Amino acid sequence: MSLAHASAAASVKWVGWLRRRIRSSELWLIAVATLIGVAAGTFAVVQAQVAHGLQMLLFEIDINERLSAQTHVAPWRLLAIPAGGLLLGGITWAWMKYRPRPAVDPVEANALHGGRLSMKDSAFICGQTMLSNGVGASVGLEAAYAQAGAAAASFAGQRLNLRRADMRTLVGAGAGAAIAAAFGAPLTGAFYAFEIVIGAYTVANLAPVVAAALAAVLVASKMGAIPYLLKTDTQAVQSWTDYGLYALVGLACAIVGIGLMRLVANAERLVTRSPIPRWLRPAIGGMGLAALAVITPQTLSAGHGALHLNLTAELPLKLLLMLLAMKAMASVISLSFGFRGGLFFASLFLGALLGQVFSAISLLIPWAPSLDPTVAALVGMAALGVAVVGGPFTMSFLVLEATGDFTVAAAALVASMIASAMVRETFGYSFSTWRLHLRGETIRSAHDVSWMRPLSAGRMMRKDVQTVPAETTLAEFRRRFPLGSTKRVIMVDEAGLYAGVIPTAKAYAEVGDGERPVAELAINAEAALKPEQSIKDVMRAFDRSETDELAVIDDKRNVLGVLSEAYATRRYAEELEKARRELTGEAG
Repeated sequence: MSLAHASAAASVKWVGWLRRRIRSSELWLIAVATLIGVAAGTFAVVQAQVAHGLQMLLFEIDINERLSAQTHVAPWRLLAIPAGGLLLGGITWAWMKYRPRPAVDPVEANALHGGRLSMKDSAFICGQTMLSNGVGASVGLEAAYAQAGAAAASFAGQRLNLRRADMRTLVGAGAGAAIAAAFGAPLTGAFYAFEIVIGAYTVANLAPVVAAALAAVLVASKMGAIPYLLKTDTQAVQSWTDYGLYALVGLACAIVGIGLMRLVANAERLVTRSPIPRWLRPAIGGMGLAALAVITPQTLSAGHGALHLNLTAELPLKLLLMLLAMKAMASVISLSFGFRGGLFFASLFLGALLGQVFSAISLLIPWAPSLDPTVAALVGMAALGVAVVGGPFTMSFLVLEATGDFTVAAAALVASMIASAMVRETFGYSFSTWRLHLRGETIRSAHDVSWMRPLSAGRMMRKDVQTVPAETTLAEFRRRFPLGSTKRVIMVDEAGLYAGVIPTAKAYAEVGDGERPVAELAINAEAALKPEQSIKDVMRAFDRSETDELAVIDDKRNVLGVLSEAYATRRYAEELEKARRELTGEAG
């Protein structure tokens, strides 16, 4: 046996041994999660350094300075934004020729693919995001951090051929660990994993996720990463009325967050429909960003420096409103014109500005209780972060770990809960799931719903359906379909398109003229299913129509089949039990 064959055999043997250990003992899964946390923390620091190094080169800032905190950037240096956009557009155009399918992010991976991520796609996403942030586009690196951490976890899980539940836990742990490293906040990272990437908190995933987050923070600190610290000297809650004011802040943040997400989607739609070539869009958007940056550099990059700067300054209301509008515009332009990144930190920055606006307005009303600008900014930061990203505990812990102030964290939790409830009730999506929804996916969180994919109306329907023309007489119908031969017959119009359902028993219950058209007995002429409808939509359709069978038709109303409520319910129960067994590791 050659040395290469011997090495491969030893590797396979070692991987098999480790897989058995992980399946039999939670301690081994924790150990693997800790190593993934180390990798995620390393990737996060390296990506931040690469992006910041590019900003230092292009905009002539010092290593300890932030681009968005600059008071002035030379206009000629701002040309780096459209130039970088041109480079990004060309690279992206070439990549899409090579891999035309959309890349999968951690939320989609855990919801639909059992935690499986492409290493190539993930590396490209991280590269796009670092380039976008590095040339000054108004996007954060958090999406790249989470992508890299989740990809490391997915790679390890696939090599070890882990169970689906363990894979999803590790992917959540990797993404959460990266966020923890970025902010120096292990609780924030852990709850990012629970609320946003895994979609649930259980005793089984607690230890691996927390271990990964702690390992990532420790590694990041050793590599020189600075924890995200915000100081406040004011007690957040001085009376019970303060909670009411913070609830209003949460409500305002929910409205602004929904508006921002819809604005990004509408802008993307307009840009997509425009005649601008895909490869040129980031450069065109970069020109708009450069124009905004001439007015204020606070619109550049994610906004870390600007957030710190504004918290220590007493800005007038007009300036706060201007900064709020311009930063939102910069984020919309960046994302709609093809720069890569997310709204994670942009939502924090915008929320802080909105909180300061709320505080400034409260100071103008003589009879109204006032809010401290710094505390209001921190509360707004958490609430708008929840409205856009999701995760009320994630954002509340971010405030707690950044300030060390439990009163501010309590106020942030109140506003976050209000914002979360409002967005769920009126909108139903976070920014990541909203963009997936626009692509045609139906997921609203990272809950594992891939087992529902086979349960579409088209896959469950019976195709051996019998039809009858609408002009058929009652006597002819009885001759063709004797009582007991079938429960129902689908009626079609002159063009052969769906026109309703005729219950066979109803046809035999009628007395009188056998020459009456059978169309008079048709029901559910407007109630039917489309083949792509999910099991949830199918069950809602049965509830609305109050019938136990529905036809399945295409967009032109051609009859494809029929589906019964009893069969759909049984298939749903079977798949649900199968998913439960996979999650708990039971043999089935």
